[in-house]
This record gives sequence, C-alpha cells and structure tokens, in this order.
Amino acid sequence: MPTYEYLCSACAHRFDEFQSFSEATLKKCPKCKKNKLQRLLGTGAAILFKGSGFYETDYRTDSYNTAAKADTAPKNESSTAPTTSKEGTAPAKESTPAPKASPSKKSKD
Repeated sequence: MPTYEYLCSACAHRFDEFQSFSEATLKKCPKCKKNKLQRLLGTGAAILFKGSGFYETDYRTDSYNTAAKADTAPKNESSTAPTTSKEGTAPAKESTPAPKASPSKKSKD
C-alpha cells in the first residue's frame, strides 16, 4: 500500500496518509475540517516486487538453460592453455618485432 501526501489549501497543513490503491482520495482536512484537501503527486513511491516470477530470466526455456550450462562448463584446457615451467615462471610469449621508428626531423630554430 502506498503512502500519499496531502496538502490543505485552506490552512496549508501537509501530511502523509497510508492508503490502499482502491481507497478514495481524502477530501476533509483533519486539522481545519474544511473540504480543501488535495493529494499531491509524489516521486518517492515505488512498487517493490519480491519473490520469483518477476524477471524475464525466471521463465527461460529448458534449451536455453542447457546451452547456458554448456557455455559455463569448464573446457578442456590442455590443448589451448599455455604451460608453465616447473619453477613457477610465466610461459614465454612469442615475440613480435616492434615497428621501426622513423627518424625524426630536427627542426631548425
């Protein structure tokens, strides 16, 4: 149930009221008893969905779930993973020659 904010235009009394969605808007000010009450538009209220069934991932198909498990399963890394030496050092990288820098022209000042 949301909390609504009310303002009386007669006495400037401002208050919050905890009401159901189906309840009618209040009309009478509890302070001055005049029918000058207005419900204000608020930005702080939010609907909070708890539990399962509210996310698109809750209703995925079985084929999607099996494909997702296959993607996250550990792969055979023996053929693709680089090996490390017994000393615990990192494997040697293949070196690629660095591009040669062109000689810079010296400017005459």
